[in-house]
Amino acid sequence: MALLKVANLCVHYGAIQGIADVSFSVEQGEILTLIGSNGAGKSTTLRAVSGMVRPSSGSVEFKGRSIVGLQPHQIVKAGISHAPEGRGIFSNLTVAENLRLGAYIRHDSAAIADDTEKVLTTFPRLKERMWQNAGTLSGGEQQMLAIGRALLARPQILLLDEPSLGLAPQLVQTIFSVIREINRQGTTILLVEQNAHMALGVAHHAVVLEVGRVAMAGKASDLAASDAVKKAYLGHG
Repeated sequence: MALLKVANLCVHYGAIQGIADVSFSVEQGEILTLIGSNGAGKSTTLRAVSGMVRPSSGSVEFKGRSIVGLQPHQIVKAGISHAPEGRGIFSNLTVAENLRLGAYIRHDSAAIADDTEKVLTTFPRLKERMWQNAGTLSGGEQQMLAIGRALLARPQILLLDEPSLGLAPQLVQTIFSVIREINRQGTTILLVEQNAHMALGVAHHAVVLEVGRVAMAGKASDLAASDAVKKAYLGHG
């Protein structure tokens, strides 16, 4: 059974259709990436999974149970964490306070301390800045904080929305190395990413969205080799 199964998902913002008919499943332990141009419905799909927007129709099942209609905090409790586009950190709180908020649904103090230490080992730059206000961090450090905070909920599946957006090329490499490492340690990842080349390089499977619908799906390596994908998303044909 797939860890996460999305079937015939439709989302409307008022009269505007965000996604029209999206279906895919994410297997335990894999990285699945959603790629596509701006406005294809990638972020809306993640927001529907994490309860930030309510689908007009279709289903979202996590471990065989429907999560449509649950509040976002209930979905976090179930095991799904979302690091949103734009990072969504609390800029007037310190790095330490932001991380602590990631664990707000947990009460196992010793395990939270262990997991915080793991996050700081993964992102040493955050360790140096624990008592700084998050708003004073660079874009790359804010992205690390957003991912670290999401990990402190100890998710079974991590939703990452545009983690490389606005970052310098060198930092993009760092963030993708971290994504690979988080997955290697056992967290399943659903990744939305504008940088299709990097996304297909790190993912096991991929789904191409076009105008709110699934245009192609398959192994990431197969899609990376596809002429249509190369031409549309990888800058060469």
